[in-house]
Amino acid sequence: MAASPPIPKNETVLDVQGLTCPLPVLKANKALRSLPAGARLTVLATDAASVIDFQAFCRETGHALVSFSEDAGVYRYTLRKREEPAGKGR
Repeated sequence: MAASPPIPKNETVLDVQGLTCPLPVLKANKALRSLPAGARLTVLATDAASVIDFQAFCRETGHALVSFSEDAGVYRYTLRKREEPAGKGR
């Protein structure tokens, strides 16, 4: 199997390996809240249910699922935080 591509230095990594549903998505949501719009978050998970969970999470929240891969039981998701609507917070 091919090795996973390296994670860019400006990307935040969240390792939730060993946690089960719904914790990987909940922790990713919390991490995304602290990032600026457009920032990327790479999540490393081992819960097979996280595949469906992250797809639904992105669909419901507007964050983008940029990439997804699996290698030896480790699921790697790269999310991009959605842009804030114009005028929000004013």
